[in-house]
Amino acid sequence: MDRGAEPLTESYFYILLCLYRGPNHGYGIMRQTLALSEGHVRIGSGTMYGATGNMMKKGWIEECPVQEADRRRLYRLTEAGRQALLDEIDRLRHLTAAADSMMIEREEKCGIKRRAM
Repeated sequence: MDRGAEPLTESYFYILLCLYRGPNHGYGIMRQTLALSEGHVRIGSGTMYGATGNMMKKGWIEECPVQEADRRRLYRLTEAGRQALLDEIDRLRHLTAAADSMMIEREEKCGIKRRAM
């Protein structure tokens, strides 16, 4: 992971994650994010289109060609976007592994029963 890179916002993370499955339009990404996050993350249209514009500038996503009759913009992940997503997943895994290690050590030391995940 590029240690100089900033962590992704939840919106950016879910947009990239949704596009990892294949091209999608903004409304589809918004619906899929709500489902994947089990209702915890809701991307509004303003956030969606601001984020997609910024991610296109970064080279993480690009618009797919669509037929003229279709007014929806269809986005797809670029290789740079795929790498940004994978880097973020690695960062999150490292954070949760560190937290698990610390918590397990503390729970064992204090005889605390670990809560179910």
